Amino acid sequence: MPTVYLSPSLQEYNPFIGGGNEEYYMNLIADAMEPYLRASGINFVRNSPEMTLRQAIDQSNAGNNDVHLAIHSNASPAASAGSNVGADIYYYPTSSKGERFANIIADNYEKIYPRGIDVIPTTTLAEVRQTKAPAVLIETAFHDNPTDANWIRNNINNIAKSLSQSLAEYFGVPFVEPNP
Repeated sequence: MPTVYLSPSLQEYNPFIGGGNEEYYMNLIADAMEPYLRASGINFVRNSPEMTLRQAIDQSNAGNNDVHLAIHSNASPAASAGSNVGADIYYYPTSSKGERFANIIADNYEKIYPRGIDVIPTTTLAEVRQTKAPAVLIETAFHDNPTDANWIRNNINNIAKSLSQSLAEYFGVPFVEPNP
């Protein structure tokens, strides 16, 4: 069975406009993914909110994970706070598996997210640069934009389902809806 390391944001200090924070909402998405992953026969390991980023990367690298999925939300720079929308999907540029996974996520995510998606190679993000398994970091939308923040809040399960479908497609296993 394939295994994914789920790494929802550890950034409790990033407030969502309208209440809550990035860590809270990204953990809700990871929580909602678990039934989909179990039903589809995909094993998972997860970070915990008490961890540091270094501990999460080390835990991922200590395991036998087939892919590392970091789940985040974005914020605009101070000068343009609240004005940006969109989803960004990052991967390490020398990882063909990471690039393939990023593109699968983008293809599935565009079916649920209406405001634009960019797939971006990066060498600066620790979770895509320092993990042993091919890694993707998704910025699901902008938590400092009221429209995007509300979209995330109202689409926790849709985001979880889309990411789980992407994992099933990446691994070449059937996506199975969990029993209620």
